[in-house]
Amino acid sequence: MAEGGRTADVMRTIRGRIAARGLAPGERLPSIRGLATSMGVSPSTVAEAYERLAAEGAVRSRPGSGFYAASSAPPPTLAEIGPCLDREVDPFWVSRQSLDGEPDTPKPGCGWLPASWMPLEPLRRAARGLARAEGAVLADYGTTRGPAGLRRLLARQFAEEGLPVGPDRILLTGSSTQAVDLVCRLLLRPGDAVLVDDPCYFNFQALLRAHRATVIGVPWTEAGPDPERFAQAASQRPRLYLTNSALHNPTGATLSPAIAHRILNAAAAHDVTIVEDDIFAPLEPEPSPRLAALDGLERVIRIGSFSKTLSASVRCGYVTARPDTIEALIDLQVATHFGGVSPVAAELVAGVLGNGQYRKHLDALRRRLARARRETAERLASLGIRPWLMPRGGFYLWCTLPDGRDAAGVARAALREGVVLAPGDVFSVSRTASDRMRFNVAQMGDGRVMPVLSRAVARPEA
Repeated sequence: MAEGGRTADVMRTIRGRIAARGLAPGERLPSIRGLATSMGVSPSTVAEAYERLAAEGAVRSRPGSGFYAASSAPPPTLAEIGPCLDREVDPFWVSRQSLDGEPDTPKPGCGWLPASWMPLEPLRRAARGLARAEGAVLADYGTTRGPAGLRRLLARQFAEEGLPVGPDRILLTGSSTQAVDLVCRLLLRPGDAVLVDDPCYFNFQALLRAHRATVIGVPWTEAGPDPERFAQAASQRPRLYLTNSALHNPTGATLSPAIAHRILNAAAAHDVTIVEDDIFAPLEPEPSPRLAALDGLERVIRIGSFSKTLSASVRCGYVTARPDTIEALIDLQVATHFGGVSPVAAELVAGVLGNGQYRKHLDALRRRLARARRETAERLASLGIRPWLMPRGGFYLWCTLPDGRDAAGVARAALREGVVLAPGDVFSVSRTASDRMRFNVAQMGDGRVMPVLSRAVARPEA
């Protein structure tokens, strides 16, 4: 390795320790000779790295005494953490366009169902019931684990799926994204390696980038992650593997039992913790293999929420894991969010889940999505756009554009006409999905979408 590369490695190590509070503000840095020995570099390399860090303001030099962590280093921006990507293939851009667009903006690139597809009447009834709730529900902080009633409902649901856990092993959170963030805060340090599917849900990449993790992509197949490539990547000793195993986002594929067992064996062999995001599970026509159930939550942490089937506005997620992990996450959630999930949100969710109408809603929703997938695939075929596979459930179609069209260019052209799309490379760690696009079939009903898409595919921007 070139000397400059070694200097950069030393600088990253010290920045990582400061960011993780391994070096407190004002604390003395390791001696130049001591760090040189531990990292296998020359003392002059460490000295140069320390001087550069001092020039940045990350450390302070005290002549005759050594180098110390700065007492007030400015926080890094996300732009500094990772490369500045083209905005059409940047996860933050896609999320912000979807979230901040006008209410009537067509969003076939977004990741949620239209409000009209949600169980609005059960939600309204549950909201009216909250008006009669005890004052503590409406005005107090929540308990550290979240209301017991909702945790009992979830425990019964998990048992039906072959995952028997008690309510005490379930922690309610503000969302599934917050659940992943808590796990990352607990288990990751800057520079740690994390495995994700390639392609994967783009916000996994955004969140890991914010945690300064080193992201390693594992190619995804129609039956799950490539097991040989996963084993190779796991041999690099990553801390986590983050995945959707049920109705994978963005592809809609389903994990096979054979690959599930191979993934669990490789993770056990290399001490990799698996975070299984099960947010799409209720949309399956019948349950598929679950890493959490096969593993018994020894190495797998299961997370989820209700934003895809009940309400994206009522923010409530969950984590279920080993007892020691749950206890550590409780402390971390108290430290970072104090009180955990909103009692109002949790009681509202429990009020809907405990009603028999919710199961009927899910049955009807699965049938409606099956029709929408077929109809959308037929309409896209008229433009030469083909699904990579036809999912057995859910609301995504992962498609290949005709003639190698660049999806980012198509997205730019569509955005000029007010339609938000999700180009393939935003999901791909390796940036090898430039001719792919994810379509939300539930958001394709607006009459403006297909004409705009037709023009964008015919004349994509450079």
